[in-house]
Amino acid sequence: MLAERGRTLAVAESLTGGLVAAELTSVPGASAVFRGSVTAYATGLKHLLLGVDRELLDQRGAVDAEVALQMARGVRSRLGADWGVATTGVAGPEPQDGQPVGTVYVAVCGPSAAGAAGGKVAALRLNGDRAEIRRESVRSALELLADEIGHDDVHEGVREDVNGRANSLPGELPGNARAKDTEQNGGN
Repeated sequence: MLAERGRTLAVAESLTGGLVAAELTSVPGASAVFRGSVTAYATGLKHLLLGVDRELLDQRGAVDAEVALQMARGVRSRLGADWGVATTGVAGPEPQDGQPVGTVYVAVCGPSAAGAAGGKVAALRLNGDRAEIRRESVRSALELLADEIGHDDVHEGVREDVNGRANSLPGELPGNARAKDTEQNGGN
């Protein structure tokens, strides 16, 4: 969908540690839309590399909705992309910044003509082990991006993720169903 519109994408990752970028670049032709990524795992790098407000990080920590949004805006701006995507959260095994394991924020910031011009954040409460939380965070970030790109689309129909595939893999819950399920069931 991005290539059809001549749009580009950049990613800022924390808990996913490069998994979103890996998923995006696993598709042939990704270089037409993917500008690059910043893996800002350390809290200080979120400020230094992505421009996240230092006071915000000091007051709320790295696991916060506004931090995710500022990460998406920062990577979009600094890498010169039309769309920015960000992930931050706690994959475990221990809580971080007063947040329990499974607390995740994914954010998208897009061009002014799109629905996510100011940015959109999804708060997730995920179950599972570290690998499952990270995997579902990637899926949720890509689903949020696809949804927001869809808001910029004049055509109705089936939405696909940025890789042009259906939102779910065979045998898996569609889209963000697992995240929604864990929210309904109280997280951990």
